Amino acid sequence: MAEARQKELMSLRAGWPSEGVRPPRLVSVALGEGTPFSVYQRQQRRWAERLGIQFEAIALPEHTGGETLKARLRALDSDPSVHGILLQHPLPAPLDFFDLVSGLSPEKDVDGVGSVNLGRLVAGRPLQVPAVARAVFSVLKHYRYSIPGRRVVVLGRSETVGLPTALLFLLRGEGGDATVTVAHSRTRELSQTTREAELVVSCAGHPGLLGRQAVRPGAAVVDVGVSTRADPKAPGGMTVVGDADHADLQGYASALTPVPGGIGPVTSVELMANVLRGWALGEGLGTLP
Repeated sequence: MAEARQKELMSLRAGWPSEGVRPPRLVSVALGEGTPFSVYQRQQRRWAERLGIQFEAIALPEHTGGETLKARLRALDSDPSVHGILLQHPLPAPLDFFDLVSGLSPEKDVDGVGSVNLGRLVAGRPLQVPAVARAVFSVLKHYRYSIPGRRVVVLGRSETVGLPTALLFLLRGEGGDATVTVAHSRTRELSQTTREAELVVSCAGHPGLLGRQAVRPGAAVVDVGVSTRADPKAPGGMTVVGDADHADLQGYASALTPVPGGIGPVTSVELMANVLRGWALGEGLGTLP
């Protein structure tokens, strides 16, 4: 699925002019080196190179202050050769991630979580949308899963995953028009709520949350949650798992995305699609679907 989306993006890019146009460029900003975000940056670089996107990783001192970080982001935002900016998150207190990314131009906010981009999504006019939310819809579209009229439950309400995913399902048109319930840690009778859904999208990060007791027969499950669990047989003694109990749901759910290898790789491609979207807008080439 990720490879198919990558080929689609490469084909779209090949149709755009190259002469007199700056190449797409992504800058990823982190505090310190050797952090978990550094691993994520290496993944970003690999996917960027596959799509011909220039990539730069910036590691600022670990104890960089808010005003210094804001000034650095402002300089990148004003640089016309930069088409996408990523900022490490979560950030150490008292730095405010939302405040910092909200200062970016909306087309360069490729995480899609600044105030302008979230506001546009609420208004039904999305520009940059969090890549994981786009990945959910790319997977559903790839497998020709019809959404309009469906009863959907989204588990999780974070501004980076659950909330934007729910809002995309509510958009008018072919990819939306669903009846959406957002469930979370304070939802009463959670299993009863999820059993009402034809499609469950779980972004909780809670291993084993979804089994047959929480999913109605024949429902589809998109597993976005990522956690680690001790496994003496796995390299490093840990294994990556999702929210769904895959052994329990196999043959019971009509469709089930795997973890790892499901939404994760598609999210990486959709992040690069956001960079290309920002590039196309910045260079006056139009919009990217």
